[in-house]
Amino acid sequence: MKLVIYPPIDAERLAGVEQAAGAMQVINADCLEETLAHIKDAEAFFGKMTPQILAHAEQLQWVQSPTASLEHFLFPELIAHPCQVTNMRAIFNDVIADHVFSYILCFARNLHCYLRQQQEHQWAPIGGESARASFAQGPGHVTGMDRAHMHLSDTTLGIVGLGGIGLEVARRGNAFGMRVLGVDPEVTSPPSGIEAIWQPGELHELLKQSDFVVIAAPHTPHTERMFQTPQFQQMKREGYLINIGRGAIVVLDDLVAALADGTIAGAALDVFETEPLPAAHPLWAMENVLITPHVAACSVRISERHLEVLLDNVSRFADGQPLRNVANKQLWY
Repeated sequence: MKLVIYPPIDAERLAGVEQAAGAMQVINADCLEETLAHIKDAEAFFGKMTPQILAHAEQLQWVQSPTASLEHFLFPELIAHPCQVTNMRAIFNDVIADHVFSYILCFARNLHCYLRQQQEHQWAPIGGESARASFAQGPGHVTGMDRAHMHLSDTTLGIVGLGGIGLEVARRGNAFGMRVLGVDPEVTSPPSGIEAIWQPGELHELLKQSDFVVIAAPHTPHTERMFQTPQFQQMKREGYLINIGRGAIVVLDDLVAALADGTIAGAALDVFETEPLPAAHPLWAMENVLITPHVAACSVRISERHLEVLLDNVSRFADGQPLRNVANKQLWY
């Protein structure tokens, strides 16, 4: 058997792959020409598959994607090909869930406002001076500050997409005492810690009940442009949208309009329809928006996890065992 790797990987990783491959030949191709020469009789491939490479493959059984998302990896010929495609899903679950809760806590405690005030050397509790008096008078006195500073265990967390990332977000919501709801096309009964779950056609049920709506779904033909003006109108006016899924899921022009007219309270975005987000885009200037530059998956642990998945699957393939993270090519995940 033969495994072709292209683009080539570094010597340290290659040594690990060769050990995991056992008797399987490993070609760490330096160029496209070498790749095309060896892919003809190779059963396995790791790297960036293209229509040209696939057209030269005659015995291909398995392709390992170096990414978790597949919308930019798959193409019609690969989808139709009988080979299995595996991806890197699950290595980012906890990291991205932590990023989601950094957004949630920021909004709940108004840290995005206080950071701006800090830059202005301004001491001003949200809610004004009347808030101080309410604290002195006891819990029966509800003020603007009480409303502005959210108590997470009084809020509802709605998660769109209950894969590994969505379930990790739910687990953190449970830890904060939040009520958790979900929407997913494949999960038919609520997992532990999730009060209710609906199919995508019933998304409005989640939107109208959630204080925080987290998009943790992949980019697929069914999720593209899933969030437009009607969906924002179905959310609570005090609700926040969080997107760490894919930028193509949210129509940014519609989101800008919803934020500007108060249809929703705010949004936190790590992914965008256009990346990088253009410098002149109105989202940059909105005080009720948190923007991070597609970094939700960043962690010092990702590289080692990425290698572990690759080595595990190489070993499995060499031994004739079932592969890990087999994707449904038709669904893009």
